[in-house]
Formats: sequence, structure tokens, C-alpha cells
Amino acid sequence: MRQALELAAQAPAWGDVPIGAVLLAPDGSVLSQAANEREATGDPTAHAEILAIRRGARRLQEDTAEGGRSVDGGVAGGWRLEGCTLVVTLEPCTMCAGAIVAARIGRVVFGAFDPKAGAVASLWDVVRDPRLNHRVEVVSGVLAEESTALLREFFADRRRSE
Repeated sequence: MRQALELAAQAPAWGDVPIGAVLLAPDGSVLSQAANEREATGDPTAHAEILAIRRGARRLQEDTAEGGRSVDGGVAGGWRLEGCTLVVTLEPCTMCAGAIVAARIGRVVFGAFDPKAGAVASLWDVVRDPRLNHRVEVVSGVLAEESTALLREFFADRRRSE
């Protein structure tokens, strides 16, 4: 989570909300990482979680193409992130929660709850919905105060500059 917080702290430099995500392989090594890049790229889907998932899947494809094994033991170019952990500073939204399920990520660890858009605990619980084909373990509130402080400072600065 500390690494995700460091990434999040960089995002305001390019005008993005300070959210960071780190995708860990089953052995705990870092597969990928990202901060929000919506403002930087003009891409509304460039949430930290989505970018970390995309980069992690791409890394798996590259690793398996070089003769390595995919995270889930599947075929070369496998996209399933089973056994992986996504660590993110803010509770994922519905888009990100859907991507987490689709990628078959095993665990999500998040810092601050998002009472306005959270889809892992606050408003919805997409990742543990029994109607879906995959359910995700959730660990919440890890370094929540630090995550919340980054967000509060960012939005206070924006209000002051308006």
C-alpha cells in the first residue's frame, strides 16, 4: 500500500486525482503499477486499477512469449490474473470492479472507502456478487487515513484554485 500511495502522490502533478494501484503476482512480486492518468491521457478509462490490470496482463503475455509461465499456469498470452492481488488507495468504482472480476484477480486490498462511487463495499459489492462467475477476496481500510488525506488535500487545492 505504501508503494500505491507513492504513485498516487504523483498524479496531481499532471492534474489527476491521487489514486495509485499496484498489481502483485501470487509470489508477492510487483507485476505492474499505475496512478490515475485520465487527465494526462484524455482517456476516461485510465483509472489506476485499469492501467495496472492492463499492464499486468501485457507483462504476462510478454513473459509467456519468452517461454515463461503465466501467473495462472495457463497457455502463453494468458490474461487471467488468478492468485494476484490488486492494491489500490481508494475503493474501486463499478468499472474497475468489473475489470477486477473479468481479470479473475484473487484479492483486492484498498485504503479509503468511497461512499460516492465505491463498488467493492460502500455502494455496491460487485466483486463478491454470487451471481458472477468469479468472486474476489477483499481487504479494506489499509492505510485509509493516508489515502484519505491525499484525496482531501487534492480536492482542497482544487477548490482554492477555482
